[in-house]
Amino acid sequence: MNPYVHKLSAVAKQPSRLVIGLMSGTSLDGLDIALCRIAGSGTGTTLELLRFDTKEYTDEFRERVRQVFAKRTVDQLVLSGLHALIGKLHGTLVNEALRGWGVSPADVDLIASHGQTVFHAPQSLTGTTDYPNSTLQLGDGDHLAVTTGIITVSDFRQKHVAAGGEGAPLAAYGDYLLFTDTHETRVLLNIGGIANFTLLPAANGNGNPCFATDVGPGNTLMNQYMLAHFGVEMDRDAQVAAKGTVSEPLLEALCDHDFFALPFPKTTGPELFNLPYLERAQRASGTGSLRTHDVMATLVAFAASAIVASVQRAVQACRNPCVYISGGGLHNPLLVERITLGLTGIPVSSFEVLGLLPDAKEAALFALLANETVAGKAVHATAIFDSPAVCMGKISFPA
Repeated sequence: MNPYVHKLSAVAKQPSRLVIGLMSGTSLDGLDIALCRIAGSGTGTTLELLRFDTKEYTDEFRERVRQVFAKRTVDQLVLSGLHALIGKLHGTLVNEALRGWGVSPADVDLIASHGQTVFHAPQSLTGTTDYPNSTLQLGDGDHLAVTTGIITVSDFRQKHVAAGGEGAPLAAYGDYLLFTDTHETRVLLNIGGIANFTLLPAANGNGNPCFATDVGPGNTLMNQYMLAHFGVEMDRDAQVAAKGTVSEPLLEALCDHDFFALPFPKTTGPELFNLPYLERAQRASGTGSLRTHDVMATLVAFAASAIVASVQRAVQACRNPCVYISGGGLHNPLLVERITLGLTGIPVSSFEVLGLLPDAKEAALFALLANETVAGKAVHATAIFDSPAVCMGKISFPA
């Protein structure tokens, strides 16, 4: 027997596992690394976050990824090379984090790697049936496993697509297992490049389903605009947007898209919400000469408006709804303020009050997905509406 097969079997039988979760989002800010102690599986899962760090990407690396990011036509040498490069880079960053924490790689049971999404193409977004739903994350698991010496679970979204899903969002699996409450309906809102949430109806409620859905742009349009017009990756603390005034004509044009009327759950990405989308809205609204600060203020209002409308629609039949925010958008005070004001009567809090560091949430949830793949069962996910009950991820051995 391959010794790593034997080791994987032993890991699956342990009462708990030490798992590193990795998340690299569409904002391309860096690699989130979460070291978690996970016990049990299914609804009996417990997760303890032991260490967390974000390793910032270099500008040179970001530019390489942007050569293929959300583009229909790419250089295949770059695409193929990035798959290996990202796997090796993520492995190197994991090794750096472990050294900094004083943790031996031999003590880590699994790495759970999301990879780097470069194209998301469900039929609902592409509008064509020529190809099945598809999504592409770069960062080869074998390179990661060989670089770290740790068994790696990666490429989670492919099983979701293969089983009939759209490959996103996947947060519902971990959210459901860890955070369902008896009395409170929880909306776990993650504001990354794209904003999404998981709806967790109160467990003793009226039978409303649990589901996860994208709702529209989170930070992606704001970040793209800041890079194009100010040469920086983001509007830190909303300093630019706070000096602007919302343009109602532009806001109305931005909100005028069929995506927002689609039923839940649904997925989207920067393939739709990008600078050409903004340019079309400016032409349609006659706001092409708008000041940059006003454009940024309007983009914040656009993201908040999409989030507020979606949450209000989702919780109509639910009791005691509460919203908990994680992701990079939590650090945008203007965006959080607009969301809070828009959701009158619905408490809005940081995800931290649920006992998990907000910035670590997505990485930790991928650690949980790997735990389910190794020690759980597909049946644990049957309560999630319109999402296949599967265990996800491909397993890579270091040798």
